[in-house]
Amino acid sequence: MDATSADTFDVVGIGFGPSNLSLAVALEELGQGSSGNPVSALFFERQDDFGWHRNMLLPSATMQISFLKDLATFRNPTSKYSFVSFLHGAGRLARFVNNQDFFPTRREFHQYLEWVAAGFRHQVRYSHEVTAIRPVTDPAGPHGCLEVEVRHTGDRSVRVVRARNVVVSTGLAPRLPENVARDERVWHSSEFLTKYRAADPARLNSVAVVGAGQSAAEITRFFHDELPHAQVYSVIPSYGYALADDTPFANQVFDPTAVDDYYFGTDSARQAFWDYHKNTNYSVVDDDVIRDLFRRSYDEAVSGDQRLHFLNLTRVGAVERVGEHTRLTLTRGEARELDVDAVVFATGYHAMDPARLLGDYDAHFLRDAQGKHQIARDYRLVTASGEPHGRVYLQGGTEHTHGLTSSLLSNLATRSGEIADSILGFRLIEQELELPADERVATAG
Repeated sequence: MDATSADTFDVVGIGFGPSNLSLAVALEELGQGSSGNPVSALFFERQDDFGWHRNMLLPSATMQISFLKDLATFRNPTSKYSFVSFLHGAGRLARFVNNQDFFPTRREFHQYLEWVAAGFRHQVRYSHEVTAIRPVTDPAGPHGCLEVEVRHTGDRSVRVVRARNVVVSTGLAPRLPENVARDERVWHSSEFLTKYRAADPARLNSVAVVGAGQSAAEITRFFHDELPHAQVYSVIPSYGYALADDTPFANQVFDPTAVDDYYFGTDSARQAFWDYHKNTNYSVVDDDVIRDLFRRSYDEAVSGDQRLHFLNLTRVGAVERVGEHTRLTLTRGEARELDVDAVVFATGYHAMDPARLLGDYDAHFLRDAQGKHQIARDYRLVTASGEPHGRVYLQGGTEHTHGLTSSLLSNLATRSGEIADSILGFRLIEQELELPADERVATAG
């Protein structure tokens, strides 16, 4: 489709994970007063169907946030899209309450997300990847819009749509150590279950997990459960797993009000957030998982049959294929080698960066002294000369301006509501400006 015949939408969302799913909910609920001219929204998702960290839906894994921090409740406690509404519809509300647990399994929370996503399927184009965002340059085209170029992941066909607002939520990019490449025996945690299910468990006699965070600990426990014949090595750069601080005062850094404290805070106040509270989320593990793994290791020491090994203060210096094995060069003082049948790098992710999608248009947006995008309080990229070509919002990649909750579920409902409020506010102003002068005065009065 050429640009001149492109469709125009109020909102185009890039990615349809929990963040933009929550935005779709907020746009529907907050825009209900615009029934005469409802908000038009379209989302593009490169996956073939809705999915959120499917490769880490391990049997025993639970959420690390309360079920009340769902897609809508903190913004609208009466929302029909809440986790409680999902449980009621599934006939499990009473049984969930009887669990006396704020933290559902990751599998159940994923079911909830799928349940909500099913109600917005008409607004989503799955198997579509956005390849570029650029301003509309056609003088005959709609004023104040962006062009979004989209490619179908199957037949590779390309189309263009236009948007008054673009919301980027492409998620995080897997991070591996330098000079480490993925293959059939070297995995990143983001692909774990897919790779594990493709392997023959009987041939996994020795496995390693690299990393010190929640995912690394959960995969280590999974291997220990699923491969009773295997040697399981946990390669940890610290002396052991560090405890995630989920105590009430520390958890306040995830409150919606903490975003203002961070955004409008001084440089020293922002630094204090990271210095004192990074242990709420980064390279830390829940208490119950730490204790479970330590107990297993201790029980094996007592029995004399040790197959769970913790290699602390150790890093992976190199990875190479040697015959049927993968050889890890481990460094703790002097180097040693470890041959395994599979190794999983639970080494985190790179933050989302919209520059690739924006291409040359990225130069239109302001950056700070550190070279990072300047971002308004409503999560909008700041431009040098107003908003002549439409607005770009980010769901993720805003930690430097908005703090710890930038890409987390903790502030999801409130963040999406603020973006939706901003979009609807600009829309109202633009509609007002399109009215004849006498009608504008009447409306303003």
